[in-house]
Amino acid sequence: MRACGATLKVTEQPIDTSTAAGKCFLDMLGVFAEFETNLRRERQLEGIAKAKAQGVYKGRKASIDPARVKQLKHDGLGPTEIARTLKIGRASVYRVLEQFEASAGQ
Repeated sequence: MRACGATLKVTEQPIDTSTAAGKCFLDMLGVFAEFETNLRRERQLEGIAKAKAQGVYKGRKASIDPARVKQLKHDGLGPTEIARTLKIGRASVYRVLEQFEASAGQ
């Protein structure tokens, strides 16, 4: 924005980026917004850790049945057909198949 010579003047707030004070004020707003975001993230992670320690937080239930994916693959369907049949993403099919191949190779 600055390289193009564009400025911002807010009519309801004392922000005018064509002045040094306005640039400083806008930069400080950005710093405080980032600070608040980081605080929120820390609180969220603390809450999740506490819930996991209490056995409350288990995450989302699996929406893919790996055995069904393996069965459809065994039946000769390709990843695209498996994804359509189970109404899941093709990347999810590949991920499940990779997990089966990795566990079979061990």
